[in-house]
Amino acid sequence: MQAVVATDFPLPSFLERMPLARAALEYARELHRDQRRESDAAPFILHPLEVGALLHNTGHGESVVAAGILHDSVEDTGAEAGDVAARFGPEVARLVQALTEDPAIEPYEERKAALRRQVAGAGEEAAAVYAADKVAKVRELRAQAKGERGLIEGGRRLDHYVASLATLEGLIPDEPLVRQLRFELEMLRALPPGE
Repeated sequence: MQAVVATDFPLPSFLERMPLARAALEYARELHRDQRRESDAAPFILHPLEVGALLHNTGHGESVVAAGILHDSVEDTGAEAGDVAARFGPEVARLVQALTEDPAIEPYEERKAALRRQVAGAGEEAAAVYAADKVAKVRELRAQAKGERGLIEGGRRLDHYVASLATLEGLIPDEPLVRQLRFELEMLRALPPGE
């Protein structure tokens, strides 16, 4: 019998041989238990799980997959970097911290620019987690878009994702997730769902 992550889906098979990433999923599931995705009101844990799957499917190691699953844990829950380090080690914690924006920076555009600089200074593995996060987020944005109105409403986020792509192309241009992000952004602009 497979372990169950939530009442509505089993443990993804890619985690069966990844004990660190599996433990990260269990911890993230607990931290995000009452959160819902903005795009479709699904359990929020689906987002970090998708990020982890994208990283796994593009050949990244288990600590990077675990960091992908935990990337929103410090930013969006009561967890602290020390909690992540104690449970998952300093490398996973370093990657999670690299993906954690500083909420004290305002306005939005400056906060996101600071995050992009922070990721750029944290190395290729942090950039890969960031790329996977943006692929998942652009997919969510595309699912939300309703013709031109949806793209206009998503403007600030869209600008951030385009700037993120430029940053990532300068850091890790051959990373498959960066190419996927470019494709997702092109499809968002060309084929917004619905009217």
